[in-house]
Amino acid sequence: MNPIRIYRNLLVLIFSLLVFTFLPAQIRLSALGGIQSSNFIEKNSIPGYDTARGNYFSPNTGFELGVLAEIPFGKYNLYLQPGILYSSKGNQFQRYYDSSVYQTDTLYNQNTLNLNYVEIPLYLTWKLSLSKDQKNHFFISAGPYFAFIYSANQSYQNRVLQYNSSNYIYQSGTEDLPVGLGPQKYKTYDIGLVAKAGFEFGNVFISAYFNRGLTNAYTALYPSSFHNQVFGGSFGIWLNNPKPVSQPPKDSDNDGTPDQDDSCRTIPGPPRWHGCPIPDSDQDGINDEEDSCKTVPGLIRYHGCPIPDTDKDGVNDEEDSCKTIPGPARYHGCPIPDRDNDGVNDELDKCPDQPGPAENQGCPVVKTSINKRAQLVAANIMFDINSTRLTEGSYPPIKELADSLKANPDLDLVIEGHTDDVGNPAYNQKLSINRAESVKKVLIKLGISASRIQTKGYGDFRPVATNDNAEGRAKNRRVVFVFQLKNR
Repeated sequence: MNPIRIYRNLLVLIFSLLVFTFLPAQIRLSALGGIQSSNFIEKNSIPGYDTARGNYFSPNTGFELGVLAEIPFGKYNLYLQPGILYSSKGNQFQRYYDSSVYQTDTLYNQNTLNLNYVEIPLYLTWKLSLSKDQKNHFFISAGPYFAFIYSANQSYQNRVLQYNSSNYIYQSGTEDLPVGLGPQKYKTYDIGLVAKAGFEFGNVFISAYFNRGLTNAYTALYPSSFHNQVFGGSFGIWLNNPKPVSQPPKDSDNDGTPDQDDSCRTIPGPPRWHGCPIPDSDQDGINDEEDSCKTVPGLIRYHGCPIPDTDKDGVNDEEDSCKTIPGPARYHGCPIPDRDNDGVNDELDKCPDQPGPAENQGCPVVKTSINKRAQLVAANIMFDINSTRLTEGSYPPIKELADSLKANPDLDLVIEGHTDDVGNPAYNQKLSINRAESVKKVLIKLGISASRIQTKGYGDFRPVATNDNAEGRAKNRRVVFVFQLKNR
């Protein structure tokens, strides 16, 4: 480890801590020192190691010296305490050899391992007040530490047999130990945990502490681990008193408006509304400052206004398929359909697929001329007496009737058969329907679909003249043709 680099980092940290003392915050700085008992604990799987060597290691006495800062943390008497310390660690090996038991050239051997670290602890401290003036406390602390090795050496003293002599001589000295990341070297850094507890009396504090390294601090040639472990006690003095903290005015709802100026102390709101929420006059969840329609509830995507209804038909534009043309909701805001475009909507149109005037409920009107012509044709259709057989002169009028049906495919034909009152009424009824059927058969032969022709027989129940004379009875013996639109 380069000492110059360590000194430079140390100066930067000390300078930073000193700067903290002048900041307008609750930060204070202390100087502390203490005595500690350290050990360098080795764990390995070598058989008989503890008997032959491990049991002869003992703690080494060292010290720590440095500075500690304190920064309030939260509301529960918690503090962060970062620091920078010089800490001497290591252990001691000492063994006497009984020459009557061991054949050895060494009577006594003592080695002291000295590992000196620059240590940076970071404590989280909790304090319990012991006095009303809040100057005396019991405290406990814990946290991680980060250490960087400053130097490593080993001092020794022993009594060994002099070469080519039976005399034992005393030897002592100190040797530097290698530091780095390779084998048989002490690591340049160490990371561990530290805990302490103690008492604080005004600006003076005393504490007992324990720390333990978590990283392997030495790389041996055999499987093993080495960890620093320290018990110690320290004494410290706070070098400055924390600046008093001015208590902010009470603000129960934490809205930035002190309670003394807050008209709504339990509900947050901006200062311009005296600590109350921004009003929402129409209760639509959009405050009046953002609401373009303050008195009418609406949606945020329309800036607090209702969904528009461009055509004023009661169906809003988001549901209206015809936004500029009024129409009922059942047609998604579009007008009621008019399939035949006759100006009569389909709900009122009895013939929705055939144009027709409103006065005929949207259905086409059969031309008066067609029905008049049908009556003239009907006047020329005759039957043999008491028979359903057509006279020879009846076929040309029926042919004309068939031509009319072909020219008007949207029309159907109703053929009505009538008789006079001579004879049995039941017979007359049957005769009237059969005569209508006779005409239908001729029309079918002339190419008219049977589905377009309907026949009805009324017998002598619908006279158009008196049955008291021959002239009247002749008028009552007739067929009537009525043209009508399909599907009616």
